[in-house]
Amino acid sequence: MTFLSIAALILLVLILWFTLDFMIGYKKHIRQQGIKCYPRYKGKLTLFSDGRNLYDHYFSDLRQAQHSLKIQFYIVKNDAISSEFLDILTERASNGVTVRLLMDWAGSLKVNKKAIRRLKDAGAEVTYSHKPKLPFLFFTLQARNHRKITIIDGHIGYIGGFNIGKEYIGNDPKFGYWRDYHLKVEGKSVEDMLDQFNQDWKLAAGEKLKPYVQPELYEEEQMEHQFLCTNGKELDKIFTRIIKETEQELIICTPYFVPSNGLMEELEHALSRGVAVKIIVPMKTDHLLVREAAFPFFGRLLLKGCQIYRFYQGFYHAKVVVADRKVCDLGTANFDKRSLYLNDEINCFIYDMPFIDNILEQIEKDMERSELYTIEAFQKRPLLARGKEMIAGMVSRFL
Repeated sequence: MTFLSIAALILLVLILWFTLDFMIGYKKHIRQQGIKCYPRYKGKLTLFSDGRNLYDHYFSDLRQAQHSLKIQFYIVKNDAISSEFLDILTERASNGVTVRLLMDWAGSLKVNKKAIRRLKDAGAEVTYSHKPKLPFLFFTLQARNHRKITIIDGHIGYIGGFNIGKEYIGNDPKFGYWRDYHLKVEGKSVEDMLDQFNQDWKLAAGEKLKPYVQPELYEEEQMEHQFLCTNGKELDKIFTRIIKETEQELIICTPYFVPSNGLMEELEHALSRGVAVKIIVPMKTDHLLVREAAFPFFGRLLLKGCQIYRFYQGFYHAKVVVADRKVCDLGTANFDKRSLYLNDEINCFIYDMPFIDNILEQIEKDMERSELYTIEAFQKRPLLARGKEMIAGMVSRFL
C-alpha cells in the first residue's frame, strides 16, 4: 500500500469518525434538553443598548445581592472589566451570598484562572458548560452554551447579547463602539430564567438545584413577554412562523446573517408579498469568514428589494427581530446556522407595543449610523472576496 493510499484511508476514517461523533453527540444533546417554551407573563422590562450603561446598573445590582447570585455567560474575558465583575462576586461570596457562576468552556477559555481560584476560595461554585470529553469529542468541541442569564436574589434577571469584557464598553480599539441589546427583567418570568439556569447547571456540574425561588410581583409597567430556550433545534421554525405571519414590516438585527434555506425562502416570499424587510449587520467582523458567509444571501435579497444596512460606528452585536410592531424577539440567538442548529440559546419574546416602540427608536438610531448596501456594491465584490464566500458557505454551520 502506497503512502498516498494510507493517507487517504486515514483521512476517510477521520471524516467518518468526526461525522458519527457529531451526529450521535448532537442527538444525545437534544434528548437531554430539547426546546422549552415558557408561558407568557407580565412584568417589568428595562432595555439597555449601551455597554457602559448596562454595566453600571448590572454591577450595582450584583453588589446589592443579599441571598443568591446565579450567573451564566458565554464569555468572561481576562481584562479589567472581567476582573471587576469577578471581584464583585468574590466580595458577595465572602459575605455569605450563595454564588454560582457558569461559563461556556470555549467562550471563557481565557478567563483569569487566579481570579477564579479566589472566587472559589471565597465559597462560590464555578463550573463550565460543554467541556470537551469522550466519547463525543468533536461534538463537544463544537457545542456552545451561548446563553447569558443572571438571577439576583430570585427576583431580578438579566438576559441579552452582552458578555463580560472590555470590548462591550468600547475599550477595544479593534471594534470601537459596541452596539448590543440587553434586558433587565423583574417579575414572575424570572422563575423561568432560574429554571433554565438550573437545568444548565445540572448538565454542567451534575448538581440538582432547587426548582425556583418565588420572585416579587410588580404592579406597575406590566409588559407581556415570554422566554424560549433552544439547544440547536426548533429555533428556525419559530423564526419561520414569525416571517410567515408578518404583514407589513420585518426588521432583523444580527451580527451574523447565515440563514437556513427554509428561512431564506420565507424572506423572499415575504418580500414578494410586499413586506418591507430590513436587515442590520456590522460592517466590521469579529470572526473568520462570518461576514463572507452572508454575502450570497444578500445578493438574493437585494434583488427582491430588501434593505440591508451595514453598521459602521463600531461593532454591531444586536440580536433582535421585530415583526409589525406586534412581537419583538430579543435574546442571545444570532440569525445564523450556529444559533439555529447548534448553540444553546435563550430568547425573550415581547408583546408590549410601547416597549417595542422603544426598541424601534433605538433601531432607527442604528440605521442612521449605517450604510445602505446596494446591489451595485454587491456586484462589484472582488474575486478574492467571492472565493472566501465559497469557503464560508461550506463551513457555515460551524462559523
